[in-house]
Formats: sequence, C-alpha cells, structure tokens
Amino acid sequence: MFLASGVELMIAQCTSGIIGTIPALNARPSAQFDDWLSEIEAALAAWDSDHPQRPAAPFGVNLIVHKSNPRLEDDLARCVAHKVPLVISSMGAREDVNNAVQAYGGVTLHDVTNQAHARKAIDKGATGLIAVAAGAGGHAGMQSPFALVEELRAWFDGPIALAGAIGTGRAVAAARMMGADFAYIGSAFLATEEALISPAQKAAVVDASAADIVYTPAFSGTPANYLRQSIVAAGLDPEALPTTRRAIDVAAQDGAAKTWSDIWGCGQGVGSSHSVEPTAVLVDRIVREFEDTIANRSSA
Repeated sequence: MFLASGVELMIAQCTSGIIGTIPALNARPSAQFDDWLSEIEAALAAWDSDHPQRPAAPFGVNLIVHKSNPRLEDDLARCVAHKVPLVISSMGAREDVNNAVQAYGGVTLHDVTNQAHARKAIDKGATGLIAVAAGAGGHAGMQSPFALVEELRAWFDGPIALAGAIGTGRAVAAARMMGADFAYIGSAFLATEEALISPAQKAAVVDASAADIVYTPAFSGTPANYLRQSIVAAGLDPEALPTTRRAIDVAAQDGAAKTWSDIWGCGQGVGSSHSVEPTAVLVDRIVREFEDTIANRSSA
C-alpha cells in the first residue's frame, strides 16, 4: 500500500503468518530501502529463532516498473542483493525484472486488470498474476472478480492472487472457491496500529463504507479508487471532478492536494473495518472466519 505500508506493518504481517509486502517507493529517501530490507530480514530471523514451531511467512516488495520510475534499477538491485522472496511488479511488464528475481530463486507476480495485460505478463516471464478486480484500493480494474479469474483460469494454471474488496475470511474463502490461489488484501490493513498513515486517515477508513469509494482517473491519470471524504476535504466535488491534474490543483482549497498523501486510496471492502486494531488481531480474525467458512461448507 503506497505510503501506508512500512517495516512495522510488514513484520507484523509476516509474524502473524501471512505474506507481508511493501512498495519499495515507501522508503524515502531511496537509500533507506536497503536499511528497511536489512531490518526486516533481521526481525524475521529473530522471530524464527524464538518461534521455531511457528516461523514467519515470507515477505515481498512491490516495484513500479513503468519508465517514469527513476528508482527502478537501484531498487531492483537491492531486491536481488537481499534475495527478496517475492517481487510484485506493477504498471508494465519487464522481462529483465523477472529474470533477475527468478535467477536467485525468487517469485515474481504481476498486477493485471484484464486478459491482455495478463498474457503480456506471462509472455515476459512472470511466475504468476495478481488479478486486480473491480473494487480494489488504488489503481484497480473494472471487471468482476468472477469474470476476471474465470477467464484467467481458462488458459493459465499458475499462481493467481485475487485483489478487490477482500477484507474478511469469508472473502478469502470465496476467492479460493472461484479459482484463485491467494487473496490479496490491502485496505483492511489501513485500519491497523502499524500502518504508517495518520490517525485521521485511519478514522476515516473505520467510518467509511463501499458507498464512500470514488473510482476516477482524475488524480493520477489511471482509474483508481479513493476515499470520498479525502476528496471533499481537499475542496473538490466527488461528483464533478476536474478532468486534468492542473484543473484539480486550481480547484483544491489551500493549494494543490497531493494524490495518495491527501487524496487517500481505498477499496470497496473498507466496510469490513470497524476499529483500529493490531495487525495480529486482524489476521487472527480473518483466519478464524476463513476456517469457519470452509468448515461450514464441508458440513453442509
């Protein structure tokens, strides 16, 4: 989650038993990224030493591979040096990124919103796919998860993670039932103690529902889901957004509103968050809900 995931959240996720991931761009300045990776590795190694019967899950890094990212080469080199187990690529498919990670045994997953992007990612050598369906926080597709996963499974039998309004164990079970191997959860972790966002943003997430999510290309040029309250707070009308970034800068009160830091990305699954809580508590609840859902289905 851009600007929301930090070292503390990732470590809490991994030690709770789920794969934690972090955008490399969250480490600022870029030199801090290497320090973050070293800190994560040391913390997870210490956890494993103290909890041999319950070792931490692997961790991953998200890389924006679009040509507009000047940090890509340096951030990729740091991932390779640290042998990051999982690398997620977004905003373009790069064969050299896949080759570099897979050369040391790492796994690469690529964000996709449609079949054309998915086929290109696999052609470029990605290990698997993250199907970003309608309702996902931030940059998201428009397709139903049922349609997106079903059509992917018609031609691809490798690993698929499903993203889009997943915040409960029931939703994780549904993702598995429709053919995904993993659920990709973001917005639910905004309302955790370890998330890097402000208390005001966490409170807005807790108070929001799916009706408060606005899907628009206005802020980044690519369609994405944002929290309505943050758009209003910037002095903008969510129902009549300007069509260009310059127009948004002019319309916003007290100067330009910054996308992501002032205009908050969030997904339609936000209604599952009812309070700010530790990551371990959230993960435990998701696991219990998942296991109860599977058990109830098996006994039906």
